[in-house]
Amino acid sequence: MAEKVILIDDLDQSEGEDVVRREFQLLQRTFAIDLSEANSARLAEAVSLIELALERGREVKQATRARKAAEPQRLQGFTNSDVRTWAREQGIEVPARGAAPDEVIDKFLAAQPAPVEP
Repeated sequence: MAEKVILIDDLDQSEGEDVVRREFQLLQRTFAIDLSEANSARLAEAVSLIELALERGREVKQATRARKAAEPQRLQGFTNSDVRTWAREQGIEVPARGAAPDEVIDKFLAAQPAPVEP
């Protein structure tokens, strides 16, 4: 027994002898679609226009959110402000902003009482 396969144009849902499966590539991917000769020509024109736009255009990347700086673990719950205040009380010069120098942080931590173990 014979079977008759009727292909229908995927764009305009028309039937016809000229409707065949056609493959096209876009963005490094291959697609297959059933099209008539007329719609195949329209698709080829559209793909060419898109390829030209991709060639001449530039990719826009989404802006990333700035991350909040992590509190340094070595401060053991203290802040840079705590270190600066202590250093000034000790007569040590420290910058008004930013992280305190490592040697000042080391002296600050050494001057703190040891935590009491429960």
